[in-house]
This record gives sequence, C-alpha cells and structure tokens, in this order.
Amino acid sequence: MQLTNQNPGTQSTGSPAPARRRWNATDLSLIAVFAALVAAFAILPAIPVGGVGVPITLQTLAVMVTGVILGPWRGGAAVGLYVAVGLAGLPVFSQFRGGIGVLFGPSAGYIIAFPLAAILVGVLARVVIRRVTRFRYLALFGACLLTSLIVIHPLGISGMMLNAKLDLGAAIAADAVFLPGDVVKNLLAAAVGLSVLKAFPRLQGRRRTPSPQL
Repeated sequence: MQLTNQNPGTQSTGSPAPARRRWNATDLSLIAVFAALVAAFAILPAIPVGGVGVPITLQTLAVMVTGVILGPWRGGAAVGLYVAVGLAGLPVFSQFRGGIGVLFGPSAGYIIAFPLAAILVGVLARVVIRRVTRFRYLALFGACLLTSLIVIHPLGISGMMLNAKLDLGAAIAADAVFLPGDVVKNLLAAAVGLSVLKAFPRLQGRRRTPSPQL
C-alpha cells in the first residue's frame, strides 16, 4: 500500500511545488557591497572626451562585473540601488554628481541603462556558466559586449539626443568614442567574473534542488 503525503507545498501530480526564492541576509549584503563597488568605480577620475559632457569612466566595467557575478536579479538590484542612491542626492555618479538633475544631463541615458544592463548580462552570463563548457571566456565576453551594444549604447545615444539636443548622427558619433574602451572593459569584466565564479561558484545564485519523492 502506497502512502502519499499531501501538503500545501505539494502539487496534485505528486511533484513538489517549487519553493519561492527569497533573498536572505547574504544576498542583501552582496547587493549592498556591489552597489558600493559601482559607486567606487564611478567616482574614480574620469577622462573627459568631446564636447558633449559625458566622460569615460569605469562604471560600465563595474556594472558588467556585478551582473556576471550576482546574476540578473541581485545584480540588477545592486545597480538599481546605486542609481537610486545617486538620484536621491548622494554624489556617487561620475565627477561626484548626484541628484535628480542628472536625468536632464547628457549622460542620463547611460545611467538609466545600467540596471537594465546588469539584468541582461546576468541572464546571459548564467546561461554561459551553466551550459557552455568550451571557450567559456569568449562566450562571457560576447555576453558583455552584446549587452553593451543593445542596451547601454542605444540608451546613451537616446539620452544625448534628448538632453544634449544632438541629431542621430551626432549622437552616434559622440557615443562611438566609448566603443574601444568598452571592448577593453568587457574583456576585463569577463575575466574578473569568470575568475570569481570559479573560486566562489555559489555567488551567482543557488540552484533549486528538487525534493526527493517517496
């Protein structure tokens, strides 16, 4: 005679219902630490380029590293926390800027893109880490570069068109200055992220293990 244990956490089919994933104290600590990391990279000396007013910084490197290491949701939360703190008035953006006024400046599009980029690169990095066995570093670099090209740069161009009153061609030309540096930063992000995850594989998030069935 077979006995089945019915409880709220068990589906009628006999397979356990997936438990809701909740962040614990360690997750929240990691979010805070990586938000501080992005802020630290943002306030390092920037390199002014062109006349638009958007300097070259290491923010994108920190954003990519955060997404790769923490995964999409905690990575997005960490970068989102950084952006929220900056918009609240703390001078954590490049050149020690802060406050809601940055949304009316030429770099607004890049700032808005950062949390979205952390989420996307976190999703792509998770796929690479779990499914790619050969040329993993190149695949991770490709994930970082793809994120830059489809999230950060388009939104950055849009921000310059809106707030700096540039036409599309001028905005693309102004943004193109950042492409060579972004390639280098994405190479570094892939290397750092892969090294950290090899040493601490649980950092990107715990996998759910199914409960044994009786």
